[in-house]
Amino acid sequence: MIQVEEKETIRRLYFIKRHSQRQIARERHHSRKTVKKAIMDAGVPQYHLTCARLCPVMGPYKPIIEGWLKEDLSRPKKQRHTAHRIYERLVKEYSFTGAERTVREYVSKLKFDLEDMAIPLEFDPGTDAQCDWGEAWVYMGDELTKVQAFCIKLCYSGKPFVMTFPTQRQEAFFEGHRQAFEWYERVPPRISYDNLATAVRKVLQGHNRREQEAFVAFRSHYLFESHFASVGRPREQGRVESLVGYMRRNYFVPVPRVKSYEELNRLLLERMLADEDRKSPDGRMTVKEAFEREKGLLLPLAKYPYQCCVSVPVRPSRLSLVNFDGNRYSVPVEYGLSQLTLHAYVWKVVIACGDRVITSHQRCYSKGEDIMKVEHYLPLLLKRPGAFPYAKPVRHWQMPEVFREFLTALQAGRNGDSPREFLLVLSLGRSYGTEHLEQAMRQALDEGRPDYERVRQLVIGSVSGGINQGCLKNVKVILPDSGQFDRLWRTGDGEVVA
Repeated sequence: MIQVEEKETIRRLYFIKRHSQRQIARERHHSRKTVKKAIMDAGVPQYHLTCARLCPVMGPYKPIIEGWLKEDLSRPKKQRHTAHRIYERLVKEYSFTGAERTVREYVSKLKFDLEDMAIPLEFDPGTDAQCDWGEAWVYMGDELTKVQAFCIKLCYSGKPFVMTFPTQRQEAFFEGHRQAFEWYERVPPRISYDNLATAVRKVLQGHNRREQEAFVAFRSHYLFESHFASVGRPREQGRVESLVGYMRRNYFVPVPRVKSYEELNRLLLERMLADEDRKSPDGRMTVKEAFEREKGLLLPLAKYPYQCCVSVPVRPSRLSLVNFDGNRYSVPVEYGLSQLTLHAYVWKVVIACGDRVITSHQRCYSKGEDIMKVEHYLPLLLKRPGAFPYAKPVRHWQMPEVFREFLTALQAGRNGDSPREFLLVLSLGRSYGTEHLEQAMRQALDEGRPDYERVRQLVIGSVSGGINQGCLKNVKVILPDSGQFDRLWRTGDGEVVA
């Protein structure tokens, strides 16, 4: 192949000095075909492979690789060979001596498909967002825990929102939206999703979906539109897919060490705020500047936040326990065998009788656990004080230190009926509140009078004193106008009525 300088010489001889192609070929020692090509094209010469090169290292293994990839077509998509796995098998099973890069290049040629190509997209301000779930690992306490990360991203500004939950269930799905909307202080008019089971009941033809009724109610509350990607086409969710990978590589590296989900989500908010100086998708503004431009075009928040919970009817057993999600939660014994409603939020379980909330518990995501409160069983324990040392709610109770000190003082005193008297003291908390009870117990211990009567006096005094100081000082007494009485006994002409 001749160089570009030689090409220029040939063209000058032909066009300027008017030499024939035959003469140029003889003088410059080229074939007439080469001279003709140079005259026709002044561009930089390009090398064109006329036949396939021999591959002495890779050649014998090509049929093996092609066979593995062909077998993959009948296997689950997430359990097919990657280029790295093919390289490992070749080295281990066939003593392959080539480089991994050689294998990767060949595999990429075999796997190329037009479906792998993408179309660049552009979004108008305040129109679209994309939403999906991701997974990450954190140290929760000292235990390595998998967390579910709710991710949503505005398509124009690229402003992200990430919040972690212990589950991907519907109540967490709704709570993630609610927190995102409050973070943006607005609602995206249109949100695109993958075909999540928490939103889609059944996939129909094309982009049509039969959606979950609860999701429709949630969408109606905030008045946004939903859009669902084609089945098996996650690239249609490109912006949020990139967010899932970005947050895993940046927000969770190194692996965070936290004590609770609350601490982890607070850490994520700090990192999202620090990311606002990154470039927006169009590259012309920062995320913060682009969001300020589109914020006013988003929908306003609903007047009241949506109650992100799942509600189910429940009936307590004879042990005053209701079953939900593989665990049992206690209710006051007065509501035993009643028809109740359990509202399951992400972080708590609320149990109501009609419109009245009778108790709430921290939600448990383990299985086979009994979550109980001692105060729910006090009426029964007062009737059967002998069961106090063996009652499961008491044995599993994380008793506050002041309660433990008071019980020890009762047991050390002359009163042999300490369980019953202690239960009477605990019953004051149901009537007057735990805060007042703890203060009264502490004062009774300081006075050296740990008994029910003294605690009752102190609790009543604390409550009534709080009322006098907090409420009665603001009460205004309107005095009567005594002049009004004169009008009752005088007639219209001024005479006094006898």
